[in-house]
This record gives sequence, C-alpha cells and structure tokens, in this order.
Amino acid sequence: MPLLTARGLGKRYAAPVLSGVDFELRAGEVHAVVGANGAGKSTLARILSGLTAPDAGAMTLNGRPYAPRNKAEAELAGVQIVIQELNLVGTLSVAENLFLRELPRCLGFVDRSALHARARTALAAVGLEDVEPDTPVARLGVGRQQLVEVAAALARSSRVLILDEPTAALTDPEVEVLFGHIRRLTARGVGVLYVSHRMDEIRRIAHRTTVLRDGRVVETAPAADLPLDRVVQLMVGRGAADRVEMPPRALGEIALLVEGLGRGAAVRDVSFEVRAGEILGVAGLVGSGRTELLRALFGADPPDAGRVHVRGRAVAIRSPRDAVRAGLGMIPEDRKAHGLLLPRSVRVNATLAHLRAMARPGGWLVSNRERAAADAATRGVALQGAGVERPVAELSGGNQQKVVLARWLLRDPDVLLCDEPTRGIDVAAKATVYRLLGELAARGKALVVVSSELRELTALCDRIAVMSAGRLAATFERSTWTEAGIMDAAISGYLDRAPAPAAA
Repeated sequence: MPLLTARGLGKRYAAPVLSGVDFELRAGEVHAVVGANGAGKSTLARILSGLTAPDAGAMTLNGRPYAPRNKAEAELAGVQIVIQELNLVGTLSVAENLFLRELPRCLGFVDRSALHARARTALAAVGLEDVEPDTPVARLGVGRQQLVEVAAALARSSRVLILDEPTAALTDPEVEVLFGHIRRLTARGVGVLYVSHRMDEIRRIAHRTTVLRDGRVVETAPAADLPLDRVVQLMVGRGAADRVEMPPRALGEIALLVEGLGRGAAVRDVSFEVRAGEILGVAGLVGSGRTELLRALFGADPPDAGRVHVRGRAVAIRSPRDAVRAGLGMIPEDRKAHGLLLPRSVRVNATLAHLRAMARPGGWLVSNRERAAADAATRGVALQGAGVERPVAELSGGNQQKVVLARWLLRDPDVLLCDEPTRGIDVAAKATVYRLLGELAARGKALVVVSSELRELTALCDRIAVMSAGRLAATFERSTWTEAGIMDAAISGYLDRAPAPAAA
C-alpha cells in the first residue's frame, strides 16, 4: 500500500496551476518531482503539507483519508515540509525557530537550558556546530537559514518529509550531509518527496521521478530510466541543454579594482580585480563570506575598510544608491526579500533602477515611457507568459529572476554582481540566464558571480576566486582549476593552513 496518495488534485488561481494530478509516495522511497518553473511542483508540495487547500481531488495517508486544513494538522499526521521560501522568524533565535511549536517549559516558563541543548543537537546534525542557539536567525545568511529549516524538519518525528529545493543555497559538503540524513530516514521507512532542479542530485538520491508540465503529470518512472535529455524534453516539451556556449570575448582594461575590503569578521582584507569582458566566479562554503563580500561592494552592508575603483575611478560606496551611481548593479541571493517589490508590476520592477530616465523634468513618472522600456527589457530576457502590468508575485521563480535581470539590462551598469543567479530556477530558465550573462560579458561588462554550484562556475567563468572564513584563499585560472583544488581552498581558512597551490 502506498504511504501517501493523491488522486485528481486540482488547484486554480487566475489560471489552472494543477489539473487532475495523480501521485503516490511509498514508504522508504525518495520520489523526485521535477518540472519547469510554474509547472506546479511547489503547489503540489504545499497541498500535500497542508499549506494550500486543493480545489479538487482527494488524498490518503496510510490508507486513510487525509485532508489537512493547515500545516499544523499535517505535522500532527506526520507530514513535514521544508519549503523553498524560507519560513523562519528573523527576530527570534535559531533555537526558538527550531522548536517554535514545542518549546520546553519549566514552571510555565521556557526552559532555555533545555531548549539550547536540544538546538545544539539539531544544529550539529546539519553541520552547524559553530552557530550559537541564541543567535537571531536574521543574522544568518540564506544558506545557513536553509540548513536551520532542514534541521527543524529532521528534529521532528515524521512519516513523510517534503523537501522543496532544499539544496538551492547549499554547497557540495552540505548537500552530502543532507543526503546522509535522507538515506537514514528512508531506511526507517520514511517517504521523502524531493523537489529539485538539480538533475545530478535526483539521479543520485531518487528512486522514482515524476515530471510535471503545465500542472499535469506527463510521466512517472524509475529515476534510473529517465536520462537527463529525456527529463528536459518532458519538462519543456522540447530538447534543451543545461549550459550554453559562451560567446567569444576579449578582456579589456580593469573595470573593477578592490583593495583591502573589509567588514567585521565576515569580509577580511579582500583584494581582487575584474577586467572588462571577464566573468569572475566566487566559490566557497556557506558562511565563507561570499554573499557578504558582494553586499559590502554594493553598499548594502557598508564596508569598514578598503578602496574600490570602477573603470579607473575611485568611488566611495556607502549605500546601494552610491553603487548604482558608480556603475554597479547587483542580483541578490534572495530575490524575493531583496530584489523585487512583489506586489508591484513587472513594469515597476524592471524600471526601478532607471527612474530618472522614466520621468519628466520635475520627477513625474511617465507610465507610457516605463511601459515601453519594460517591454523592451523583458523581451530581451525572454520573459514568458507575463504582461508588464502583471504583479511580480504571480510569476514563477525563473520569470522573477528574469525581471531582476531585465532591470539591470535596462540600467546598463559597468559591473554586475550576481549572487546565486540561477538559484531555484529550471533548466530552460538557467540556460537563458547563462546566455544573458555571456552576452553582457561579450559587450565588455565585468561580472562577479557567486554560486554554490561548481559546475556552474566552471561553465561560466574565466577565473574562480575562493572565499574561506571571510578571506580570499585562492584564485584559479581556467587552465589551472580543479574541483579538488577549489574545495581544498574553500576549507583552508577553517584548518589554519594555506591551500595547496593550483596545478601548473
């Protein structure tokens, strides 16, 4: 008997999101669900976990009717979920977020000693031994917040665990830790529904794979029987490559020069340069200072020390406004929290960094001018299924990321900082982002790309700089980098030794 079943599930918003979906999860199995952005994967996961009510269909759990009215009811039934959009309370501590529904008490008060002891055990299980339980969760980067979410789910007893893009912000070592936990859970009979865009992970961890397209199931088969090309074809209705050929380009003068940049312990005395037409990758473990480096450069977190030159001119950057005026743009790691005005339209979001050009003298915005500019910019990024007046909140993750890209294409900065530019987007959207970044470099722009995926960095970049414990540990040329060398540099700052030199 299947552990969890769904029959004829349907959900509609402005248009159908799920239509007649049948799904089964067996005890002790990892069942992967894949599909392009907007295919209905997250909606299916939310319905199964009680976060969203279906409009049609029925479910069973252990052979009994299952219709949770909310997440709490689903959790009582043994169904846990880690969602792609972080569900943490930033003002509460890590420990409080881990056990928010079951805080240990003594004489009516929260037993802090017991809470912190339980939290340390849960954090150690996902490799976060260095995180103090009383740390406000807002102080952690997105990658570490993701691990806190995973730790919270693993700390609870469950029969079904739903993971929606759980590794989107994790690096390879963190992924291995998570996979070890998944294998232990399935050995105990827990069923795991695994939503991911990372096909290499699915081939390694999944027993079966279900492919969704336009809200419908197009195929369910053993994961070993679905090669990558077949999955992509099923997802998008045509063949697509996971990467694109980068346009040929010549490197020009130094476009960005950074000397001795520092911000507390997160970024310590970092110096590097990027030439016009060059893509510099930044690798490192979660918490290594990658995101903090880009935020300091962009003025989102003003640096304590250092000098920055853009196109040979010294610039003082104390805020994002200073950075934009100096010729920098930034795609943030968390597009929903830091990159978009979700309730506002595509038009407003796409023109946000170029308002002066959208206004008459005196500052009054001209909507027709905005609309024309947004139309051109969104065509340039191949935005699908959205007019420029549609709220960005209604778009899929891939299309939301394209709106952020469209904003900077319109602004045309000299230097573009990209923090996890393909996080949580499907194969086809990822190929579009790769193409656009390559075209920007071919036009003489300098790009700095932070990514947790080494394959992405090696596909895109001319050089790869490696951050470790807040410092720049090593920089590799394309002819000298190896995956082992990059990982050795990434851990070097935590071992009090220098990384091994790159091979000649």
